[in-house]
Amino acid sequence: MNKLTILIVEDDIDISDILQMYLQAADFTTKVFNVGDGVVSWVQDNSPALAILDVNLPGKDGLTICKEIRVFSNMPIIMATEEITETDRLNGLDIGADDYVCKPFSVKEVVARVKANLRRSVNKPELMSKLTLDTDKFSLSYQTETISLTAMEFSLFKLLYSSPGRIYSRAQIMDLVYQDYREVSDRTVDSHIRNLRKKLNTLPLTENLIHSIYGAGYKFEET
Repeated sequence: MNKLTILIVEDDIDISDILQMYLQAADFTTKVFNVGDGVVSWVQDNSPALAILDVNLPGKDGLTICKEIRVFSNMPIIMATEEITETDRLNGLDIGADDYVCKPFSVKEVVARVKANLRRSVNKPELMSKLTLDTDKFSLSYQTETISLTAMEFSLFKLLYSSPGRIYSRAQIMDLVYQDYREVSDRTVDSHIRNLRKKLNTLPLTENLIHSIYGAGYKFEET
């Protein structure tokens, strides 16, 4: 049975070495880059199962690499950074990151996150695998139809879509999606959800994707 390959892009050699050792002990094969240059073309040629990307790299940075990979691949991507602010998380979600780990991290936790993200990827519902998100155009495509979203609607959909089944409260949505200093409220979130649902209803879908959970918030889920 072929082992899954995990890509490690990390400029700190001590960190990349210990990640490589633990992942190989967990029965993965690994490929390591200590600079950002050359990573995207290698991914295109080799199709690893998952990537761990440091945000700050010599050459091409991790966020740029993530965005470029998302043009052609839906493999899970875990971003590693020394600090994770709300802005970092939203930026990562917008360009397609699946998870974040904060340095200094437990290597055992990273291995556990690798396995969890691979399980979610393998078990991704069929409909999710057919949805295409264009982060440059703020658009969503399914089969032959495409809808255009506002920047806010796209960020809201991306947040829910990135964690199927997870319930986000309105307060969490306001913290993660509304980054500017405008006054926002529960009604603002509800209004954007209504508009998003109307646009989703124009796609040839057989079910609702955005679910309201009474007293809790909203979640993305394919029933």
